[in-house]
Amino acid sequence: MRLRVMKRSVLYVLAVGYAIVSLFPLLLMLISSFKPNVEIFTKPLAWPSKFSVVSYDKLFVELNYSKYIFNSAFVSVATLVILVVCSVMVSFYIARFRFKWNGLLFFYFLLGMMLPIKLGLVPLFLLVRDLGLINSYWSIILIQVGAGLPMAVLILSGFFRTLPSELEEAGRMDGCSSGGLLVRILVPLMKPAIGTVVIINFIGVWNDFFFPMIFIQDEAKKTIPLGMLQLFGEFTTDWSVLFAGLTLSSLPMIIIFALASRQFMDGLTAGAVK
Repeated sequence: MRLRVMKRSVLYVLAVGYAIVSLFPLLLMLISSFKPNVEIFTKPLAWPSKFSVVSYDKLFVELNYSKYIFNSAFVSVATLVILVVCSVMVSFYIARFRFKWNGLLFFYFLLGMMLPIKLGLVPLFLLVRDLGLINSYWSIILIQVGAGLPMAVLILSGFFRTLPSELEEAGRMDGCSSGGLLVRILVPLMKPAIGTVVIINFIGVWNDFFFPMIFIQDEAKKTIPLGMLQLFGEFTTDWSVLFAGLTLSSLPMIIIFALASRQFMDGLTAGAVK
């Protein structure tokens, strides 16, 4: 009994220590956003001598940060909606229907996890150019959907296989079509898996810098990571405004993960066992 208590105490200490190490950079970023540049370098670990929101004012007045937030939100939401709809339908088809190329089709989607999408940047750029999508939101949205589809299919197909087939049999006896079964019966049961897909892909899309840098040149269509690049000057950098922008850009990810962390963990383990 004493040994068990000691093990649990050690685990709690390690968990608290890990939490402190993980949260310290976020706290440092937050308090630095209220400091002037001089104080960031002279007293980097101290609390601000005077809390000031000047950096936040500059962020929205001089940098047009609200437009960057809208662009990132539009790209992220559109990507997630298309990705979830496509991956749910594909996973349902692979997991619930039996045909001779079932395994081959599943392996085809998994190939997308083995091959980095950036390896095909040149032909991808030529394709986007020929489609007339350069400097368009859809150039980023379609690429992110394609990049996130393999992982989404892997997670959702594994979850579909854990659902009892009796649910479908009962639905078909009531006259449901395959689409009705999917929308009315199976999808409501898949919230943990869908939540996992949403969180994983939202983080990647929201923080993506590479593809907006390649395909977006219009200032009015830049996302947050690309817009924040303006704060890095050749000789000077406004670190206070930069930390303010990073603090605001991290809030959606923190809020979403805090609200859906339980579903995220359930979705990761769903499909691991039968």
